[in-house]
Amino acid sequence: MMLAVFVSVIGAAAWVYLLAFRGVFWRFRERDDGDAWVRCEAWPSVVAIVPARDEIETIERSVSSLLAQDYPGEFRVLVVDDQSSDGTGPRAQALHSTGLRLEVLRGAEPPSGWTGKLWATKQGVVHAGAAAPDYLWFSDADIVHLPDNLRRLVVRAEKRRLVMVSLMAKLRCESFAEHFLIPAYVFFFAMLYPFSWVNRASHTMAAAAGGCMLVDRAALERAGGIDSIKSEIIDDCALGRRMKQQGPIWLGLTERALSIRPYPHIGDIRRLIARSAYAQLGYSPVVLLGTLAAMIAIYAAPPFIALLGSGAARLAAGLSWLCMAAAFQPILSFYRRSPLWGVALPLIGLFYAAFTVDSAIQFWRGRGGMWKGRFQTMTRQNERSGGT
Repeated sequence: MMLAVFVSVIGAAAWVYLLAFRGVFWRFRERDDGDAWVRCEAWPSVVAIVPARDEIETIERSVSSLLAQDYPGEFRVLVVDDQSSDGTGPRAQALHSTGLRLEVLRGAEPPSGWTGKLWATKQGVVHAGAAAPDYLWFSDADIVHLPDNLRRLVVRAEKRRLVMVSLMAKLRCESFAEHFLIPAYVFFFAMLYPFSWVNRASHTMAAAAGGCMLVDRAALERAGGIDSIKSEIIDDCALGRRMKQQGPIWLGLTERALSIRPYPHIGDIRRLIARSAYAQLGYSPVVLLGTLAAMIAIYAAPPFIALLGSGAARLAAGLSWLCMAAAFQPILSFYRRSPLWGVALPLIGLFYAAFTVDSAIQFWRGRGGMWKGRFQTMTRQNERSGGT
């Protein structure tokens, strides 16, 4: 009984902290539709860089949306074909006739110490740098943008003097697996990196969402360029940290950048999470155990005690369950999902805990950081010797 009371109180205290003192992350008030938009006095030049590896199913729609931008200034699109084996490069090149602003670059194999995506991005930055654009727009090959997205990104950056503007693309949420797990993916990300803290210049918190990042090119060079994060698995947040050292950044939700990558099965989302979850924990078994204990106390224990416990323990556990269901409502509304999914957040949390364990197992097996057929995290042997 005392153990149940202790766990319930810990869980309730954790949810009080999360709701009131963690940047009110769960409100998701940071969205790209909140400003009264005006024109720029002079539109800066922009180059969009799209690293693409085996993206034949999405590359045409993604690049077409970039070419369809209604941006008044100088704008070009550069696709870096990262050693694709499925015809991604030729498929992208075929779009050249519909937009002379497009160029497709065949990327080289990544050298030791680089992750594949960042090496492709680096090649794009070097190639684009010859024209010295004012901004670089990093976009993933599975993201479709509304025609006004770039214009709004640039206006936000110019008017607020930001060195980086990043939008968390709205993920596909159609299958049962996506209904079950995708809103929580954004929820947990914001819990780790509260957007309000990221957007506060005086706060040390920094993060970004890799699907859509507008970056001041000169500030990126001052930050050390892509080379400074070349081995990072969570590369977008690493870039956010580097850029915030150069000036203010901004991160928010959007419906103007949409992911078209499907996740029809739970296993697909498991692989998405497992690619970087253990990296988020610093590859530490101690932090992993602490995280699992916290997930059990904060998510799993409250409904169990609320249904089977009694007295003060049951009351505290019920309060925790109510708090987590309430906190989940704004992101459920954003994804137009039923409020009843809030009741399932404890179960969803257990799935994410299992995915995190799987991420650690993959790392210990030397198969961590899987991305497009490449294992990109350090093995334990390389970690001891300082390699990657």
